[in-house]
Amino acid sequence: MRRRVKNRNQPTADLKYASTRLSKFINNVMEAGKKETARKIVYGAFEVIKEKAKVEDPMEVFELAIKNAGPVTEVRSRRVGGANYQVPRETRPERRQYLAMKWILDAAKAKKGLPMHRKLADELIAASKNEGEAIKKRDNTLKMAEANRAFAHFAW
Repeated sequence: MRRRVKNRNQPTADLKYASTRLSKFINNVMEAGKKETARKIVYGAFEVIKEKAKVEDPMEVFELAIKNAGPVTEVRSRRVGGANYQVPRETRPERRQYLAMKWILDAAKAKKGLPMHRKLADELIAASKNEGEAIKKRDNTLKMAEANRAFAHFAW
């Protein structure tokens, strides 16, 4: 069995909004070590959120989107007596945040025909309103967990 991680590296707070969560999100957006490009995408998306959602602080929309898109439960495979079961498990807060960020980014990347900062802004606004692809993904995960609730006694 794996040991618990004692001290995870926490990224420093980002420059503009002083948020470690946003800094983590920027790191998730980053591809091939191009952090400045990732910052431009995220900050550009925040500017679009200011215009479209007509809010003073786009961090509120971002926080709400991450909170809404995070799954409460997920299914994990467990092998018992030669059969694999999908066992529903509660999602840890760090993993919930990671999955929310990943699903929002994947949904934004899947869209076509717009610059990335616009697609990201649209997906963040949609997730903050409990709509969009990331929310569909969360709902599908929840449905799978509900459907496999009979195997909950296999949880370890």
